[in-house]
Amino acid sequence: MGKPRRSDTPKDDDVRRDGAWRPSLGLLAAAVVVCAGGFAWWASAASAPAAAVAALPAPVVPVAVQVPAPAQPPSAAPAPAAPAAPAIAKPAEPPAPARIVRNRDPYGDQTPDLSDYVNPGELPTMAQVIERLHQAGVRSGLGAFSPPGTRPPLVGLAVPEDFALPEGYVRHYQATDDGQRIEPILMFAPDRPVFDAAGNPVTVPESRVVPPELAPPGLPLRRIAIPAPVDPAKPRS
Repeated sequence: MGKPRRSDTPKDDDVRRDGAWRPSLGLLAAAVVVCAGGFAWWASAASAPAAAVAALPAPVVPVAVQVPAPAQPPSAAPAPAAPAAPAIAKPAEPPAPARIVRNRDPYGDQTPDLSDYVNPGELPTMAQVIERLHQAGVRSGLGAFSPPGTRPPLVGLAVPEDFALPEGYVRHYQATDDGQRIEPILMFAPDRPVFDAAGNPVTVPESRVVPPELAPPGLPLRRIAIPAPVDPAKPRS
């Protein structure tokens, strides 16, 4: 029987027997691998935060931007004020003269007359006298007339004094502002119905002046003429 082959690998007994320790190559290789892996891990761990910090976006710093204000339109110049219309001075009405107190007989007639409205030395016109009478409330006598010039004379058919007027017609007497008498004219009687020759009612005009076509039979158809004003500088005859 042959002898068993002796292994070339030294055993522990051989190491101890020689007295010198020799590291194993496998262990050394494993140690190198472990160290290299640890170093690589440490290097990657150290560089990761720096890369993460570098990857962060830079902080945004707010910058105040001055926005120009919108241009204001040029203000329109104020329109010049319109000149005030000049006040038209109204002529002051002359105050009515105070009534003059007359010394009358206490047992006589106390009715006022023209001397109560005309001061001594005054020469009022007829229009002024009538106006004073109206202001005093007098509507009889001269006060029954309108002031001269306010009502021009009416022009109509002249009526002779000897002409007999039928019922429904009257004579209307007038005078000029300067006192001249005017021929009477033919007018319809107030508040009376008027009928024509056929018995039909006639529409009376507002002035009540009778037109020629409605004149009574037999009346001469002639219109009156208003006298011309009298020159006050000439004496009256």
